[in-house]
Amino acid sequence: MSFQSRPAPHFLALASPIRAAAADTAASQIALVMPCYNEAKRLDASRIVNFLLANNHVHLILVNDGSQDETLGLLTAMQDMAPHQVTVLDLMQNAGKAEAVRQGLLRAVETGAALTGYWDADLATPLESLADFVLIADRYGDVDVVFGSRRRILGHRIERSLKRRVISRLCSAMARLALRLPIGDTQCGAKLLRRTDALSAAIQHPFTAGWLFDVELFARIATTMATPRRAFYELPLSEWDEVAGSKVSGSAVLRAGFRMLGLIAQNRLGLTFGKSRSRQSRAPSVQAHVLAPNIPQQIA
Repeated sequence: MSFQSRPAPHFLALASPIRAAAADTAASQIALVMPCYNEAKRLDASRIVNFLLANNHVHLILVNDGSQDETLGLLTAMQDMAPHQVTVLDLMQNAGKAEAVRQGLLRAVETGAALTGYWDADLATPLESLADFVLIADRYGDVDVVFGSRRRILGHRIERSLKRRVISRLCSAMARLALRLPIGDTQCGAKLLRRTDALSAAIQHPFTAGWLFDVELFARIATTMATPRRAFYELPLSEWDEVAGSKVSGSAVLRAGFRMLGLIAQNRLGLTFGKSRSRQSRAPSVQAHVLAPNIPQQIA
């Protein structure tokens, strides 16, 4: 991983960079990863930066997954608005959400933050909900993974299409078989993870389950736990709004489903197929660059 700088973008005015000086320059308590691929038209940059400036214990790692639009420029502009709270990790080629999240988590663990995690860039789960996740992590010291669940409970503002609900139920059924845990929703893009040796080990190798990488991550962590049921906490979200523009195709879901069947066979029957054994060794090397922020002279 190498560091490089770039000229300051001038096309985005978000918030006064003077306010960023109030951010704590020590290791943040929370390092949150946000994978971004061609998000220039739907990323609510002002909303994200304003949240950060109001919560200086949160450090955001924005991962540009080889975007072909102006996403990288937008991310670097956000970094310049909150230079002590934003890291931009630029993947030189598109590697997919699973690898973008993994690369971001590797960086998050390096920060030394007590809690890490990842959050979808479309903010279907509002960033303000992060406080609910942290509350659970603080209350239960034996919980290592807090993940959002989009349950349609009375009073909870959960808006999902029928197609999304059907796919989610199928994924959850496979996840329960693979993990042997009564999980209701694995694919919500809001997760908080305690920084542990188990997490560090779980992200050392690329995931093989594609779009369902969350289940594979859970499985890697669960295998190290004496009582995994106490290590995972499913948190019903108070709000979730489906955002148009999802980049998950039907073929990607199908491929991930087949890979999940392999994971189920491995975890429940002890079977490992030759293709699965060799996939990690054939995984392409991903070049990742951490971009240095342009810090104004008055706060440098």
